[in-house]
Amino acid sequence: MFKSSRLFVDNYHSAADTVVNQGGTSSGKTYSILQVLFTKLSELKRKVCTVAGQDIPNLKAGALRDALDIYNNSPELQSLIKSYNKSERIFEFHNGCVMEFKSYEDSQDAKSGKRDFLFVNEAQGVVKPIYDELELRTKEQVFIDYNPNAEFYVHESIIGRPGVELLISDHRHNPFLMEKQRAKIEGLKQKDLELWKVYARGMTGKIEGLVLRNWTVVEAVPPLAKFIGRGMDFGFTNDPTTAIDVYLQQGELWLDEVLYAEGLTNPDIHQRLLAEDPAATLKRLVADSAEPKSIEELRRLGFRLIEGALKGPDSVSNGLDILKRYPLNVTRRSINLRKELSNYKYRVDRLTGKPTNEPVDAFNHCIDPVRYVALNCIGKPVAAPITVHQSFGPSRRR
Repeated sequence: MFKSSRLFVDNYHSAADTVVNQGGTSSGKTYSILQVLFTKLSELKRKVCTVAGQDIPNLKAGALRDALDIYNNSPELQSLIKSYNKSERIFEFHNGCVMEFKSYEDSQDAKSGKRDFLFVNEAQGVVKPIYDELELRTKEQVFIDYNPNAEFYVHESIIGRPGVELLISDHRHNPFLMEKQRAKIEGLKQKDLELWKVYARGMTGKIEGLVLRNWTVVEAVPPLAKFIGRGMDFGFTNDPTTAIDVYLQQGELWLDEVLYAEGLTNPDIHQRLLAEDPAATLKRLVADSAEPKSIEELRRLGFRLIEGALKGPDSVSNGLDILKRYPLNVTRRSINLRKELSNYKYRVDRLTGKPTNEPVDAFNHCIDPVRYVALNCIGKPVAAPITVHQSFGPSRRR
């Protein structure tokens, strides 16, 4: 039906009640599990499969995007599927099977509905009470995947249980990955051994020494928050171009991811930002000053308020020091920024094993733009943080 990897074969033929896929980045675990589920639903009748994730933005950026890619590139699968409901995120098969993509507010919410197959995507983002309710209401088989940043309930109470199979994978198990991507992943070994173990080898790690811990997840930026600036980091082939908006309200910063994409030319950036915000050219834009040619080209395309980020021997530490002075509120849709904040750490001295004051040059494509705005537009705190304030929207980090 489609091209697949050994990971597909291992998941498809597993007779375990629960199949745990622990893997590094780009191992193809999510893609393979979805291929397995599409195949099983094609072979059976009137079965229900639930793909559960931390929240809908995470699903849209990950598992659902992969599912649509599988569907759009397989004419045979398309002939077996009756319809796809975009608003409800449901695939309906001609044989009566259904694949749905859902997130749950709490364990009570997870009690609604039963299913034959369950796929818990990026399981560390789904709290255990929700997982327990979903598993309890699954008749046939459960699939789980995650990057092993640190031990969590899957390690503590699922792996090693009867009826559970553990599959560990990394980018070497994915035959469809480009060599430049493999080189980038392997390059983590020169930057930080712990990150390399997790993301290049799929080994359970313990990400310590995070640079920024003062952040939480919110639904949206408050309507009255003051726009401070939009930070931008340039990329192209191996790295993404990113843009993050920074707002200030009541002594707190609000961060909103507006762009994260590889392969963009400067005209592409112009079009993407205008599509996101028709007033984009009127906003203060602080870009990576290492790309003066790109800054000038964007200025000629209409971004009159674009400027280069302040640079200097201490610019990284100074920018981060500014960000540490404020509570950081990150919008739920800022998927890539949230991932970076959970992995951006200080380098560990290989001789002493102790963290240094130098951040690892990884997981910073979204954080650097925020730092640019902090240096150019904030500097010293505008106002002392207010301890009593009205918060906007619930913080539901899972």
